[in-house]
Amino acid sequence: MTRSDAASVPPATTRSAAFFDLDKTIIARSSTLAFSKHFYGSGLINRRSVLRSAYAQFVFALQGADEAQMERMRAYLTQLVKGWDVDTVRQVVAETLHTVVDPLVYVEAVELIAAHHAAGRDVVIVSASGSEVVDPIGAMLGADHVIATRLVEADGLYTGEIEMYAYGEHKADAIRDLAAEQGYDLVASYAYSDSETDVPMLAAVGNAFVVNPDKTLRRVAGEEGWPILEFAQPVALKSRMSLDSTGSKVAVAGLAAAAVSAAAGVALHQLRRRRTDPD
Repeated sequence: MTRSDAASVPPATTRSAAFFDLDKTIIARSSTLAFSKHFYGSGLINRRSVLRSAYAQFVFALQGADEAQMERMRAYLTQLVKGWDVDTVRQVVAETLHTVVDPLVYVEAVELIAAHHAAGRDVVIVSASGSEVVDPIGAMLGADHVIATRLVEADGLYTGEIEMYAYGEHKADAIRDLAAEQGYDLVASYAYSDSETDVPMLAAVGNAFVVNPDKTLRRVAGEEGWPILEFAQPVALKSRMSLDSTGSKVAVAGLAAAAVSAAAGVALHQLRRRRTDPD
C-alpha cells in the first residue's frame, strides 16, 4: 500500500476506533529504551545499563522482538526501574519528549492518525511500554486514549512489579474493555502493528493492518489477508522541520521531499490543534 493510500481511510459509519501499536509502528524504536541516555543523565541508571539499552535497541531495530525477546526485555526493564523515583522519571520524559521522540516518528503514521480522526474515529495507542512514557507521547500525537503497561508504585518509587502488562492477549483484552466502555464497534474498528506478538490485538478488530512486519507477522498477514503497510525510516535523521503550534515548537519527522515534509507538518499541526482548541 502506498503512502497516499495509507492515509485514505473511509469515513466511520458507526462509533469505532483505530488502535495503534507504538514501537516500530508509530515510532522507529523502543519508546522506553529511547530515553535511556536521559535516564542516565538524571542519575537513574549507570553507564553499563545505557550500553545494554543501546544494544537492545540495535537488536530491536534489526529484527524486531519475538515473544521470548519481549519477555526478557520486560524482566530486564522491570528490574532496572525498581527503586526509581516516579516523579523524576516523569520529569525526564516531559523535558526530553520532543528531543527523543520527534526524530523517530513515521510521517505515514502521523498522517494515518490524522486521517482516522478526520474520518470520525477515535485513535488509541496501545503499547507494552510504561504509561509514564506512552501517555505523554499519546498526548503529543493527539490520541484520544492510551493503553500502556502500568507499574506498581509505593511511597513514590517503583517496586519492580507490574500492575498491568499491555502485551499479547492482555492488549486484546484491554481493547475489548475500552470498546465496551466507549461503545466502539470493533468489527468497524482498525488496528496497526509490526509484531507477531500483537496478532491477538489485530484479530480483535474487523480491519487489521500490519506495518513493517517481522517475518512471522508477514506470514500471518498473508494467511489472514491483512494488508501490509511499509513505513519509511524517519528521514528526520537526515532532515527535520519545525512547526509553531499552540505556542511551542514541535519537530516532526520528515521525508526527503520538501512537499512530503510539509504535508506531515500540516497533519501534526492539525492533531495538536484538535487537542488544544476549545469545543
